[in-house]
Amino acid sequence: MSQKFIVSSTVSIIILLIVLFIFIGSGFDFDYLIPKRVTRVITIILASICLAVSSIIFQTIVGNRILVPSVMGYEAVYLLWQALLLFFLGTQGQALLSSGSNFSISMVLMLGYSWAIHAWLISRYKQDIIQLLLFGLVLTMVISTFTQYIQLSISPGEFSIFQGFSYTSFNRSKPDELFYGSMVVLATLCVGYKTLPVLDVMALGREQSISLGVDYHRYVKFFIALIAILVAVSTSLIGPTTFMGIFVANITYALAIRHQHKILLPLGCAISIIIFLIAQFFIEHVFNYRTSVNILVNLFCGTYFIIFIIRSRGK
Repeated sequence: MSQKFIVSSTVSIIILLIVLFIFIGSGFDFDYLIPKRVTRVITIILASICLAVSSIIFQTIVGNRILVPSVMGYEAVYLLWQALLLFFLGTQGQALLSSGSNFSISMVLMLGYSWAIHAWLISRYKQDIIQLLLFGLVLTMVISTFTQYIQLSISPGEFSIFQGFSYTSFNRSKPDELFYGSMVVLATLCVGYKTLPVLDVMALGREQSISLGVDYHRYVKFFIALIAILVAVSTSLIGPTTFMGIFVANITYALAIRHQHKILLPLGCAISIIIFLIAQFFIEHVFNYRTSVNILVNLFCGTYFIIFIIRSRGK
């Protein structure tokens, strides 16, 4: 199977799914229904790009195909910040949740968390991937438990608002949020595009990268920052995705003929878009909103995650 065939097939599938998603059952309602669906499609595309790029780059840095940002607690930190806003500021916090300042502060917090886990965790336990995975899961659990404690202390109205941030959904994004998010993602991708050859070298390992002249520690900090920004955009738009990154990244590795990041990243974005479009299509047209994207994606990708760990340990 040639690379051109894979590219043309994925692009064709994406276009077909977008057309079906927008127009099936719409009655060609260009006043309300179709614009709403177009907004959801843009949200899916933007969030998919963030998810795929952040997951693949993170796995390149840590040198393992099991770890992704969500497993290491990135999304849990974001949700904790939203809960703290509601707890300390109440209705003012609700207003801040919808403003650009919340987005900026969230990115700063996640940048700090990224550098902290790199300095304290990844650099120490990179060779022991099971212990690193255990630490990541425990960190996520501790942060999530503290978030749940805060949820019990806020009012029912504030709790319902927070619940909206806790589940994957393509229906809550607003045009202004999509605009600002698109600008941030576009700037991040433009900055990171020039460093794709460096990522290819870093995939060889720390020692090999240094021996080939790469300023390894500086680039790790740089890519950690890019990951934090992309995860902040993705989580603010659609909520936590948990195991989706593992599934997308490993399917990408399986389909890519050459493991160069200029091929891996676009292919991963395409796969993520296809999965999210299919999931949302089933939610709207098959299950009639009786379930959520969060349930479908986590059930399918979580099962894959368990199988992948068992197969990895069996080798």
